[in-house]
Amino acid sequence: MNKTALQKSFFTTYLLLIGICIGAEITVGALTASVIFFPNAYLGDGVLSHFQSGILMTQIFLRFNILLMICTFFMVAYEIYSYFAKNQDFISVVLLFIVLAGALTFALYFTPYIVEAQKLGAEATSTKEFKDIHGFSELTIKVVLIGQIALFFRRVWREFRHT
Repeated sequence: MNKTALQKSFFTTYLLLIGICIGAEITVGALTASVIFFPNAYLGDGVLSHFQSGILMTQIFLRFNILLMICTFFMVAYEIYSYFAKNQDFISVVLLFIVLAGALTFALYFTPYIVEAQKLGAEATSTKEFKDIHGFSELTIKVVLIGQIALFFRRVWREFRHT
């Protein structure tokens, strides 16, 4: 099938947004968190408590969630477009569902839960329930990341498999 310039632009934008989101997730999770939660390694002891570091990290995630939702909804739009353009792919749909479910759960359930717990104070963020929810949120964003990487490569493979 000969693709139009608009189709190529849509596909390229789709891959770019997935790549941006992947990069943001790696940056927030692997690079930023390790600095925010261990400020004493850079500034000495007594600068920030673990609770205060958590508040800063939450502010980063609140902003990240906006990017995550924009990218995820663009991914949904692209996959719907692909379906109607007769470029449907079952594996891509499954991966998109995983990414969509994870992104929505992370942004609309885990993040608000953490924000509300932080409003209650440091004690509320020290409970087993909080630690369990926080652990599940970390796992969820890792699943989203893996799903995005797989979707990125699946779409690239499908696009260039005949060239």
